[in-house]
Amino acid sequence: MPDAKSIEWIEREMATHFANVVNVQGTREQIDLFFGTNRTWNVTDTSGVAVDLSNRIILTPLAAKRLWSVLGGVLREFEGRHGALDVES
Repeated sequence: MPDAKSIEWIEREMATHFANVVNVQGTREQIDLFFGTNRTWNVTDTSGVAVDLSNRIILTPLAAKRLWSVLGGVLREFEGRHGALDVES
């Protein structure tokens, strides 16, 4: 049995999903993350974009802040190895 300071990651029920689109909304009580896949090819100025939503993750604001902190660290390491990511293009 793990001691009080360790975490045991149990993967038996874990599912893996691909997402290339994410959207976020929040209220005072929760932060919602929506994940999906862009299914639109050959986008023109007049056509819209179709996104198949696959997952919604609901976090408390505290858990969202922890995610923001950890994700920021991972992305800083990634960009240090592979170069800056341009999210504006």
